[in-house]
Amino acid sequence: MGRFDGRVAVVTGAARGIGFGTATRFAEEGAAVAILDLDESSAADAAARLGEGVRAVGVGVDVADADQVEAAVQRVVDELGGLHILVNNAGVTRDNLLFKMTEQDWDVVMGVHLKGAFLMSRAAQKHFVAQKYGKIVNLSSTSALGNRGQANYSAAKMGVQGFTRTLGIELGPFGINVNAVAPGFIATEMTDATATRLGMGVEEFRELNAQHNPVRRVGYPADIAAAVAFLCSDEGSYITGQTLYVDGGATLV
Repeated sequence: MGRFDGRVAVVTGAARGIGFGTATRFAEEGAAVAILDLDESSAADAAARLGEGVRAVGVGVDVADADQVEAAVQRVVDELGGLHILVNNAGVTRDNLLFKMTEQDWDVVMGVHLKGAFLMSRAAQKHFVAQKYGKIVNLSSTSALGNRGQANYSAAKMGVQGFTRTLGIELGPFGINVNAVAPGFIATEMTDATATRLGMGVEEFRELNAQHNPVRRVGYPADIAAAVAFLCSDEGSYITGQTLYVDGGATLV
């Protein structure tokens, strides 16, 4: 028997990386899973990769578009029979130093991370409030504490933490827990692409980042998925409005 038997989980930006790792964890623990991503074919392919016997659907959606979000959430409810868990993981980067950063760089990052989390949470909470049960986990980042070349991303990820605290206050009386997870360096296609952009080998780049935290290793999507799963479980029902840093202790040093 799994912790999420009978639950329906939605994970945004879940066609790959942390999102797919989180969707996989929910599926392994018994949930029906909706993978939301910008490209529907990628979302559908990822849903199929969750394995035989898993009730899953892939839905294409731009999380920064209100109409698309409302339609996507309703489709999940219609096809999977409900909604109990929302993980706002969708994200993009448009890194640059301030004097080179364009308005579009700023707006795209804010739109996906902040507006996306707002729209998805607003659409989901209607179902959560009606059933007096729901779990929301928003993905922040250690970059929320400041990171050179990421003024847009850092601001968005710290905004996610304020958003999380406020929803914790507003939605707690309705049986809804809202928390955030702030990953440190996680080995994904996105960070591998950063290594390439910097002219470094993937393993070299990972090792360099591993030396910047006390546990001396990089993180993997499964590490984030484990934290998200706990916060979305009934064992975490007395935790709300919090941000959990999952970074190998990098923010300690």
